[in-house]
Amino acid sequence: MLGLRTVIYPVADLEAATTWYSQVFAVAPYFVQPFYVGFQVAGFELGLVPDGEPSKDGAVTYWGCTDIETEFERIRLLGATAIESPTDVGEGIRVATLADPFGNCLGLIQNPHFNVKEVR
Repeated sequence: MLGLRTVIYPVADLEAATTWYSQVFAVAPYFVQPFYVGFQVAGFELGLVPDGEPSKDGAVTYWGCTDIETEFERIRLLGATAIESPTDVGEGIRVATLADPFGNCLGLIQNPHFNVKEVR
């Protein structure tokens, strides 16, 4: 089994979501079709699909960051709504969640134990 490759968020407005996520991750999509928009984010894939039902109640994908406070505030200022402010969960790990403007949960994690060399 290989590690995480792709997370897909359903959105009602594909164009608006493409613009918003381009700002959040400071990257343009590499694949743009009416049925799917794909971004390469630090070796992983963020996909947007125009069908499905956005929800904050499903699985949460946590995107790594080195300064969770700064990223949390930057994304909130881009139009996300705070769900859980940055919280220390032990062992130096901090997590936070926001609702994107389209109804999905966007997680952030600052984890000093994450070893990028183990990603395959």
